[in-house]
Amino acid sequence: MSLITSPKFNNSRRSYSSLGTAHLSKKRPEKKLRQISVKHSGRNFSGKLTTRHRGGQQKRYLRRIDWLRDKRDIPAKVISIEYDPNRSADIALLLYKDGEHRYILSPQGTKIGDMLEAGKSADIRPGNSLPLSHIPVGVAIHNLELTPGKGGQLVRGAGTSAIIQSRDSKYASVLLPSRELRLVPITCYATVGQLGNLDWKNVTFGKAGRKRRLGIKPTVRGTAQHPDSHPHGGGEGRSGEGMPPKTPWGKPARGKRTRRPNRHSTKLIIKRRK
Repeated sequence: MSLITSPKFNNSRRSYSSLGTAHLSKKRPEKKLRQISVKHSGRNFSGKLTTRHRGGQQKRYLRRIDWLRDKRDIPAKVISIEYDPNRSADIALLLYKDGEHRYILSPQGTKIGDMLEAGKSADIRPGNSLPLSHIPVGVAIHNLELTPGKGGQLVRGAGTSAIIQSRDSKYASVLLPSRELRLVPITCYATVGQLGNLDWKNVTFGKAGRKRRLGIKPTVRGTAQHPDSHPHGGGEGRSGEGMPPKTPWGKPARGKRTRRPNRHSTKLIIKRRK
């Protein structure tokens, strides 16, 4: 996989770059594993805007990913590696011996024709899913569960991986990509290996329209707004914030921790990421 840069023939594409697709299968998503992705544009069920700077985006299919990996001890063959517009990592289509198809996140080094498996007896190789109790200390993992049987919730972005640092009879100590050190029950499943598509973080979008197609709307500085629109707005000429940074609704915008102090899982965090 490599970055493809555009010839510098105009201003909008001078810094443009994209990912190569030579490693991807040229096929449409599996029909039984796709559905129309419904646009919410950052609004909740009542139409109120709850997440800013979202809207637009191109129509796309939502691929159903197998986060659980609950077909245990059944070998599956990788029959294609595909692009997914809904995430930064590529996805791999598995064909099980019983004829069922499932999508998983594609680890680094996975190729078409590889045989993958989930279960306690699976080999320690990229793409296989095992409980933390059966994965050696120091092995890179992704698609990590926090609650046994709930499915992978952590380490799902392109190029990311977590490291098992230690283990006892009940918990495993896992170093997450954010550098947070956390205890996870050893009965939770994780997938071995680092996720692929490492160059995704080096892509330069080059122009505003490319962001709009992804559903990302522009962000306007608070100091550039009208005083009725933002606490930082107004003033004669160029003026600073003049107060601790706030959102348009007056809430602290930078540095304030929003995690509930009495959250039940706080005791499982050994070292915070900040």
